[in-house]
Formats: sequence, structure tokens, C-alpha cells
Amino acid sequence: MSETSPTAQKPLIIGTRRSNLAVVQAKGIRDSLQKVAPGRAFEIESLHTLGDKDKSTELYKFGAKGLWTVELEEKLTSGQLDVVVHCLKDMPTRLPETCDLAAIPLRDDPRDALIIKAGLPYTSLKTLPEGAVVGTSSVRRSAQLRRLYPHLQFANLRGNVETRIAKVDNPESEYTCMIMSACGLERVGLQHRISQYIGSKDGGILHAVGQGALGLEIRKGDDKVLELLNRLADRKSTLACLAERALLYTLEGGCTVPIGVETEWIDEAQGILQMRGIVVSLDGTQSAQDSVDATVKTNDEAKALGEELAAKLVKAGADAILSEINANRPAKE
Repeated sequence: MSETSPTAQKPLIIGTRRSNLAVVQAKGIRDSLQKVAPGRAFEIESLHTLGDKDKSTELYKFGAKGLWTVELEEKLTSGQLDVVVHCLKDMPTRLPETCDLAAIPLRDDPRDALIIKAGLPYTSLKTLPEGAVVGTSSVRRSAQLRRLYPHLQFANLRGNVETRIAKVDNPESEYTCMIMSACGLERVGLQHRISQYIGSKDGGILHAVGQGALGLEIRKGDDKVLELLNRLADRKSTLACLAERALLYTLEGGCTVPIGVETEWIDEAQGILQMRGIVVSLDGTQSAQDSVDATVKTNDEAKALGEELAAKLVKAGADAILSEINANRPAKE
């Protein structure tokens, strides 16, 4: 008893980035864990990652680096953290050998959202005038929007949620509007700033792989923490997100390439999942898109669905588009 009690009392350390949104998300996981394990203590440790420190470089120029994850994974591997809470869309599909994706809780709204500069009369993408400047650091968003709305202009916009909105609202700034994930705004209580929810049915662009979901990452082989986190997992969200990640993994893309996806359970009783995907050139002039429906009841079936859609997109020209993007990516020291 004396050997196990100190371990039982040891707090579980939850790691996260230091932005307000990231901390809010980590606190939500902590509160959920407190409910399923009321006798356990939980602590949150936050730190700045490479993506937080460099707020000016366009994301696309970083290549496939784990901008938001590397420093956290190092602390996880060394034992300083027990679990890391990520936005799933920021997690690379190739994790370090020492780490595992343990659980995906219930997913929030995966769509993007449009936020108009305070005081401007526009209400949607369609109402934006010629030359309106859209603030975004996402090549997925800008490429898809260039394809659909060639009259718009785009400017790099990075920083945490509150910083980005402040930059857009500044009367002296060039931005007419900005686009970011709807759930990010909702989680920090800023949903009232959403002018338009954007999905394939309402704006025309597909979201990022894993958007709207959280990914809980642990040290490989940490079965006790895995068992605990599995109590927070949502099966339907997990299967849909694993299918999306398999698509991205097969296409060898990351969060810095223009791959959009959308998953929908079209028959929940039968477990039929529909996934749409699109790959767009940076200038919006070339695209490859397709969709697949399949019965998905296991992790392997989810992975197979993602791989099947990836093969169809490659056949439609996605590999040529991605190869050109990577060939022209600026080198970084």
C-alpha cells in the first residue's frame, strides 16, 4: 500500500499552449477528467511553442513542422507532462515514436467562420466587395476562397483569437474581415462575432482535417492514462477524425497545405460515413475533389475510407498540385 499511494496521489499534469483558447480547452478536459476521476488531482502547465513565438512567418513557409506540438511532445516524452491537449487539426499525422493519440472527445462544430471588421455592413462572403482583404494564415482557406471568389484579396493574419480580431477591427488595418474556426470563437465566448458559418453548403469551402475536435496525446505505453482518457472519447467523432487523418497522412500533407475535408454520418444506424475532400492550388486555379461513402464501424474501416478518398483525389490530380506547392516552398534555415 505504501508503494502505490504516492503514485495514486500524484497529480496528472495536463500540457497545453499558452493562448487563451488553448488554456480554455485544457481546462475543459481537466473538468471532464475531474468528473470521471473525482479522487484524482489535475494540474495544467502551459508553454509557448514555435508557432506561438514566430507570429509573422506565413504558416505555409514552415513546411510540415509540428509548429504547435514539438515542445509539448518533448516534455511529454521526458515525463514532465502526462497528457497534452491539442486542437486536433494542429497535430501532425506522423507523431513521434514516443507518443500516441490516446483519445478524441466529442467534436464541436468543424466549420470555418467569417468575422467582419466592426462597423462594416457586410454579412457574408458573397456580399464582400471587389478587393476586400480577407485576413487568414491558412493556405487551405485562401486557396479555396480564391477559387470561388477571385475578386477577393488575402493578407497573412496570425496570433491568438483575441489578437486577430483586434487587428481586423483596427480602423487603420487593411483587413475587411477574417476567417477562423467557428469552434475557436465559440470556446472563448466570441460566437457573437460570427457573421457567417462557412461549410460546403454555406460558403463553399471544406474545413481542415480534425477541425473542431481535440486530440489528447500521451506517452506511448502509458496504459493507465490511456484508460482514463478513453472515458472521454466519443466514438463517432473518433471514427470521422481518424478517416480524415488517414486522408491527410496518405496525401502526405500537413496543416500548411490546402487540403479541405468534410465528413458527415449520412446513416448513423448503419454506420455510413460520407467524406468529401478537395486539394486546391495556392492561386485557386487548379483543384481536385471527390467524395466516398462507406460503412465505418472500426478504426481500420475509418482508415480505409481516408485512404480510398486519397487515391481518388490523386487520380483527379491532387498529387501534381501538392508536388508543385512543396517544390516552390521557400527554404527556411
